[in-house]
Amino acid sequence: MQPNVHTDARPEAMGDVPGICELSLTRAIVQYRDVHEMDAPGGRIEDIGLALVVEGRYAATAEAVDLGSGQVKVLDLSTELVVLDWVYEPTLDHVSELITATAATRDNDTLKRYAFQLGLRVLERVGFGPLTRATFLRLGFRDICRDLDLHEGTSIRFVLGPGRLTRAHLDYDACAVVFRTAFPEPDVHLEHALAEAFLTADLLRVEPMTEEGAVEYQVRFALPTTLGEARACLSQVRRGLLSMLARFEPERLASIAPVMDTFGERETLGGLRIHEPATHVVEVPPPFAGSHVVH
Repeated sequence: MQPNVHTDARPEAMGDVPGICELSLTRAIVQYRDVHEMDAPGGRIEDIGLALVVEGRYAATAEAVDLGSGQVKVLDLSTELVVLDWVYEPTLDHVSELITATAATRDNDTLKRYAFQLGLRVLERVGFGPLTRATFLRLGFRDICRDLDLHEGTSIRFVLGPGRLTRAHLDYDACAVVFRTAFPEPDVHLEHALAEAFLTADLLRVEPMTEEGAVEYQVRFALPTTLGEARACLSQVRRGLLSMLARFEPERLASIAPVMDTFGERETLGGLRIHEPATHVVEVPPPFAGSHVVH
């Protein structure tokens, strides 16, 4: 029998993609970002972008508790969904009880501590990889923000001069520090400072396509493939941001330096127990110019 290869019997292309998640997500540990919740670039400082779904019968309106802040959010997980793990029913029941107690007492310290430890255990269990890279980078950059400029957002503000302000946040997916300005023209002084502060990264200028837009700069690093590489990358980010502070706001740096000297730099990633191969990676230099290949 000759198979029917005609395509006119198929439904319309979008008929194959209903765009509806019919899976119950209750008990799922999911990642979320701007596509799920509109917030300031970089997100809120208390959130880590990792959440436990406490009521997920409908993916488009899933109730989830962020495992950093302990805040309950309503997320739209119908268009993009990354499930890292699942918790047992007793764990879900315990979290639900803590949410109820928090609503009654207005004190979420217990829920926040438990949620954060749960999030760290999930990351230790899943490990570092392409799916979890953004969460690890967010945790690390959150520590830097808390040390250098603690406020509601996961970003760092720099006063470059009278009427000149820029905010730096980390694009967790691209592993790029983004500096936003308020002007449509390039900032030569900022460009020079970024080039000196981040010597090993690629510096890109993103120019606006409209008159209302503003120039932004992206300091891009190579995507880390291991937790060790991620920590090394974040150390470069920290050094670069400290260099920016020393250049533009030395008095502010002088006020926070004693605190970091006394208590040390925050590094949540350093306390995670994640097994990685015992290897040492070195860069292979290019062949010398004019060298001969022996066959």
